[in-house]
Amino acid sequence: MPRGRASNYDEQRGMILAKAAHLFAHGGYPGTSMNQVAEATGFSKATLYHYFHDKYSLLVDIAEGHVSRLEALVVDVVAERLEPEDHMRALIARIMAEYAGAQDAHRVLTSEVRFLEAADRKRILGKERRVVAGFADAIAAWHPEHAKAELTKPLTMLLFGMINWMFTWMRPGGALSHEALAPIVTDLFFGGVPAVGRGKAGRG
Repeated sequence: MPRGRASNYDEQRGMILAKAAHLFAHGGYPGTSMNQVAEATGFSKATLYHYFHDKYSLLVDIAEGHVSRLEALVVDVVAERLEPEDHMRALIARIMAEYAGAQDAHRVLTSEVRFLEAADRKRILGKERRVVAGFADAIAAWHPEHAKAELTKPLTMLLFGMINWMFTWMRPGGALSHEALAPIVTDLFFGGVPAVGRGKAGRG
């Protein structure tokens, strides 16, 4: 008779993913072994293989799990049917809150995605593009003039440029947290987007 799953299977699986994400984020995917993952989790390698087939399946689950949560939050905010400005504010707040607890997974998605096989990379990057499209659509509803000027995607990428690379300079446990920075990012974006294009008349 096949062995059933333990009652804490999902919790243990999540812990393994978190430990592996930390190792991949700081030591790189190629430089991390299953022995290191086992040591970090306190499990034997045999126990790890009860949860994941191999190291590659860990990479796929970390990257896809993170981007799937980002995609889901975009869908959730759309479902709230907020006014355009409130919609945009909610997206920024929600993605900043998600990043606060997923810095290792985000770093893996950013820097280790190149080690994914073609089909997995295509699927995961497709989810990432849908996240970008969700933000671009929100900007278009908020400022239709930027949609006409085909600026919604560039503005989205500028926003993500502020958010995506915070892990390179934020200190864990430092004075600034994602929660503290969320209103700052929002203020910068809301102050800047309406001003886009105002300087055209003075350009030579």
